[in-house]
Amino acid sequence: MDVVATIGDIHHIFPKNYLKAELNAPQGLYNQIANYAYLERRINIKIADKRVGEYFTEARDACISGNTYFGDISDINALMKNLQDNCIPENIFGMDARNYSDFLIQRRKLMSKRIEAYFKGL
Repeated sequence: MDVVATIGDIHHIFPKNYLKAELNAPQGLYNQIANYAYLERRINIKIADKRVGEYFTEARDACISGNTYFGDISDINALMKNLQDNCIPENIFGMDARNYSDFLIQRRKLMSKRIEAYFKGL
C-alpha cells in the first residue's frame, strides 16, 4: 500500500475559482467528487486557478522537453500513466469550462471501471 509522504491538498482538477468565474458555478457543481484529486501542496499552489487544459498542457510540454512540472514527473509516458492511474481522461489537454460536464461524465466512468476491476480482482 502506498503511503502519502508529502504535504498535500485536495485539488479541484477544474479549479473552483476558475469554474466560478467562467460558469458562475455554485459550490455543489465545483465540489463534485469526480473533480477532486490529491496533489502536493506546491503543485496545487502552482496550478492556482488556471484553466485545466492550460496547466495540463504546460505539464505535457514540460515532460516533452525533459523538464518537470507535476512533482517528479518529467517523462511523457509517466505523465500519461499518471493520468490513467488517476482516471483523468486523455483529452484533458484541450478542456476548458465548456467541457466540465463532459469531464465529470468521463471521469466517473473511468473511476467506476477502476473500482469494478479492483473488486473483480479480489
